[in-house]
Amino acid sequence: MVAKQKILIVDDDENIAELISLYLTKECFETMIVYDGESALSSFETFQPNLILLDLMLPGIDGYQVCREIRTTSSVPIIMLSAKGEVFDKVLGLELGADDYMEKPFDTKELVARVKAVLRRFKSGSVPAEANANTKKVEYPDLTINLTNYSVIYRGKTVEMPPKELELLYFLASSPNQVFTREQLLDQIWGYEYIGDTRTVDVHIKRLREKISDHPNWHLSTVWAVSYTHLTLPTT
Repeated sequence: MVAKQKILIVDDDENIAELISLYLTKECFETMIVYDGESALSSFETFQPNLILLDLMLPGIDGYQVCREIRTTSSVPIIMLSAKGEVFDKVLGLELGADDYMEKPFDTKELVARVKAVLRRFKSGSVPAEANANTKKVEYPDLTINLTNYSVIYRGKTVEMPPKELELLYFLASSPNQVFTREQLLDQIWGYEYIGDTRTVDVHIKRLREKISDHPNWHLSTVWAVSYTHLTLPTT
């Protein structure tokens, strides 16, 4: 029997939390509901969810801080939920490591669809030895990006990053010296299911630069005048 995927729901509005849980349970997910940030952090350790639905406005520790704390140890997918619809709030959430952001009020069916989409992209754990022949991996000097087990090694150290950051880096590294618009990257990494601002790409590129500095043999380049990004290799 296949184990159910577990969703941790963090929202201080009991009605919203129960409604989300109801819809997810119907889709064969196992859910746990907590109503504050402190409980979210403790439940994350014990429940070990496959994905977290995280409200921003929580009593005590807010959603931003919860996300920040979890990202120090885990790349578990996080979808932020908030009545705050300002671009600043969305960008801040994404910069802290959220994988998606939904503004309240939202359609519950859309939320479930986004949960499924994010989980499809996130693959954790090791890969069996027999699958090594099919490993999706790109290597540069001092950099290895493995899409099969979702790992990045830079200068000999593992770099933690959420699934979409890794997928974006892998895509760019797989197509060196090719340029892509924000819209092209959104389509490739987020797909048709994504409904949001193209600035999401800028946020993820910024986070990649913070984690992986330029190397003498390669670097990430963005030309803002025409809004394209590419990974550049030196010409020989």
